Amino acid sequence: MIDAFEDPGTPDRRGGWRYLAWLVARQWPRCLAGAVLASTWMVLLAATPYLMARAVDHGLEPGDMGALAGWTGALVGVGAVNAWLGMLRHRTMTLVRLDANFRTVKVVVGHATRLGAALRGQVGTGEVVTIGVGDVQTISTSLTAVGPGIGAVVAYAAVGALMLSVSTRLALVVLIGVPVLGVLLGPLMGRLQGRETDYRDGQAVLTARIGDLAGGLRVLNGLGGKGLVADAFRRDSERLRERGYRVGAVTSWIQALGVGLPVLFLALVTWLGARLAAEGRISVGELVSVYGYVVALGWPVAFLIEMGHQLSRGVVAARRVVAFLRLEPEPDTGTRDAPAEPSVLYDPASGVRVLPGRLTALAGSRPTDAAEVVDRLGRYTPSEATWGDVLLSDIPLPQIRDRILVAEAEADLFAGALRDVIGDQDPPLRGAGNCATSHDAPADARRQHPADDSAHLEALHAAAAEDIVRTLPDGLDSQVAAQASDLSGGQRQRVRLTRALLTAPEVLLAVEPTSALDAHTEATVAARLRDAREGRTTVVASTSPLVLDRADTVVYLVDGKAAATGAHRELLTTEPGYRALVARDEEAVR
Repeated sequence: MIDAFEDPGTPDRRGGWRYLAWLVARQWPRCLAGAVLASTWMVLLAATPYLMARAVDHGLEPGDMGALAGWTGALVGVGAVNAWLGMLRHRTMTLVRLDANFRTVKVVVGHATRLGAALRGQVGTGEVVTIGVGDVQTISTSLTAVGPGIGAVVAYAAVGALMLSVSTRLALVVLIGVPVLGVLLGPLMGRLQGRETDYRDGQAVLTARIGDLAGGLRVLNGLGGKGLVADAFRRDSERLRERGYRVGAVTSWIQALGVGLPVLFLALVTWLGARLAAEGRISVGELVSVYGYVVALGWPVAFLIEMGHQLSRGVVAARRVVAFLRLEPEPDTGTRDAPAEPSVLYDPASGVRVLPGRLTALAGSRPTDAAEVVDRLGRYTPSEATWGDVLLSDIPLPQIRDRILVAEAEADLFAGALRDVIGDQDPPLRGAGNCATSHDAPADARRQHPADDSAHLEALHAAAAEDIVRTLPDGLDSQVAAQASDLSGGQRQRVRLTRALLTAPEVLLAVEPTSALDAHTEATVAARLRDAREGRTTVVASTSPLVLDRADTVVYLVDGKAAATGAHRELLTTEPGYRALVARDEEAVR
């Protein structure tokens, strides 16, 4: 099975069937072993009636107890060997499924990491969750076709050959009957693929809305829109349920016909065998073997139908994975070096100019306006923004990521020790270190040189987060849940700010870093942030007067454009719109 640190390989992205074939090729020795074991197991199941017929014809009927004992012993031996082969087959196919499961998870997660910030702009969260929760499991289950599926084909041919030794007519019925079953079930398999695709699409959309609803529940409650959104979600759920019913209807027909048609087919074989025995064309032992072959044939027929069903669902899931793997980030065509010295950041779309070494605040009536400016200055969206006299788009992306950090208000927090969640950093907080990470990346877990706790504690102090460490049982070594769900909203926000400060970037672009804090804590953070970032470029998107009052420069945004620039107290005097905007936040603080 694939190791956690092993390279999963380069997946075949040309289609669903190609992807499933790639999963098989990546572990072909195990898949081959599963096919051989399954084939041998099913053939020996079919051999059991043959041995019984020999025991009846050569031992029981003539009264030869020695022959009877010999054939009975062979029957017991074959049964014991087959039980052992059955266990090996099951274990091997379990490993095949687990390998496909983990390999798909690794390629999906690895590709999501490579996409980085481009992921959110190309695919919804619900789609990624649907792939991880449902499609991965469906794909791995569909690889059942590799073992029992191939074994069923081999056993089917073996039973046909054994039936040929009894009666040509029976052999022809067996060899022709199963393909006829496939023809009858084929249209249903095609319909299942269509219904399954439609259902998966709806499931992805609804999953995304669940995430959006959960994330904005507090805001919806405040605005009184919870009921409206809940009604819309209920309607979407009902539509998805109807799609699920349609999938279930097709599946039920496949399963019903998969059970009923083989029974009718095997009943026909049994009736023909009984007629041949009554006419004296076959012996009693051969009649017994026909009954046994009919029972043994039930396994391969059931496996063949199940294989078709699972492959129909598996290829739908594989197509979704392939569609995700085909997503590509924006090409990095930068060839010019970033400015060697701290330089002005300028966004022509808004007119915002950020001077180096200063604390600049962006305040707008629409929070999205400031966030869009930050995304352009951090090169997370295409723009004509410049750094010094160089277009950001002309600079290689690694240089920008190494010196400019965008800290989002809802950046992901991964589970682990608090020390790892906020990251490791060698240079002290006030040093000139220029290490930064992208705003969508988790805390850096590199431990080549263990960080001194003084750097962590200094960053925690700057973010007014020392109380978090004090309340946790093991301090910095305390375990934190995924997304820090075991912390309060304000604590999570301060942990994110701590992580950003600990990286000590040359340019820090922070979006609403204090929105979830109480007034006292917010004032403390605003004061300490200015001191911690003294001499380095910092941009804060906020409408809090406590933060704005600490900024060297405030840019007032109206409809995404810089309407006025100056000190906070100056703008309060000269800009009525700015004064009204800040007054609303002052009321919220009170």
